[in-house]
Amino acid sequence: MGSSTAYQTAKRGLKTLLVEQFDLLHHRGSSHGESRTIRATYSQHYYYPLVMESYHLWQQAEAEIGYKVYFKANHFDMGSDDDSNLLAIIDNCRRYSVPHQILRRHEVTEKFSGRIDIPDNWIGVSNEFGGVIKPTKAVAMFQALAHKNGAVLRDNTEVTDIKRDNVRGGVVVSTADGGSFWGKKCVVTVGAWMKKLVKTVSGLELPIQPVETYVCYWRIKEGHEGKYAIGGDFPTFTSHGKLLVYGTPTLEYPGLIKAAAHAGIPCDPDKRQWGPGVLLDSLKEWVEGRFLGMVDSSEPAMKQCCMYSLTPEEDFVIDFLGGEFEKDVVMGGGFSGHGFKMGPVVGRILADMVVHGEAKGVEMRYFSLARFKDNPEAS
Repeated sequence: MGSSTAYQTAKRGLKTLLVEQFDLLHHRGSSHGESRTIRATYSQHYYYPLVMESYHLWQQAEAEIGYKVYFKANHFDMGSDDDSNLLAIIDNCRRYSVPHQILRRHEVTEKFSGRIDIPDNWIGVSNEFGGVIKPTKAVAMFQALAHKNGAVLRDNTEVTDIKRDNVRGGVVVSTADGGSFWGKKCVVTVGAWMKKLVKTVSGLELPIQPVETYVCYWRIKEGHEGKYAIGGDFPTFTSHGKLLVYGTPTLEYPGLIKAAAHAGIPCDPDKRQWGPGVLLDSLKEWVEGRFLGMVDSSEPAMKQCCMYSLTPEEDFVIDFLGGEFEKDVVMGGGFSGHGFKMGPVVGRILADMVVHGEAKGVEMRYFSLARFKDNPEAS
């Protein structure tokens, strides 16, 4: 989100400094790895316009850099025919006139030539708005475009405090090495460290919980590898229910398919356990049941670790810090394991807030700090 914002502000001619506490393109946060799903199907109606704008902005940035980070695929949602999230997705497809198919078990078998199976009391929803984003490559793209437009990039520079400059106005950002930087505005997009830094800066306790999660890749059995490859008709997918599973076709690792649980273990981002996967037994059962034995469900062939930053309702936090900072400090956090696909539009929104003091065309109330005050259960 920070790299996307730096690209947006530099592109608009603003003097921009992008500060990273670790190496650029590190693997200690939430934006690394080889694949992220992009999908337009949400149970909450306010994400659809953001995803659709992001599709356009991903392709615009690709045209500027000259290489691809987005790979097209259809998307398939599945779950019990009375699942509230899945029914809301169908309602939103109708609300936004998204062409889609609602499929029963035999129709799913027919559509995907036996590669996906669902129980008799499940339904599937297929639409054309899916795909895969290459995250590390995408972050590198935004950083390269930001630099091309004049931004300065500093890594291994940990921000420890932000204070208002009562003499010149604007803010002063202090770093762990004793350095400081002045700017008219500051955008804070520190991922799993958001709660810690914001509390240090303002005393505000954000209801953002870092969790450690695990991405699993499963080996496709010999002779079936090509059936699950991207570029054909196999989709990105989400399975709704008590166990929420998401995944992508084969792209980054030949012969492996990604299927992971949207879940994690609460953690301190500075003292992570780097431990075993969560809900692994349930995930094994899901893989065996959905892929009809064509994928080895005995054990993941590979596991990768990353972090989510969860808000109580898993909606983003995009707002001004306020207080003494008024509109000089802008926050983007709490992306809750589903924000990467919207990185380009979040960068655009945060840049608009810096430049114009608002983001037009976005229902910002769903992402505001005020929602935690208005709804105590949300915090």
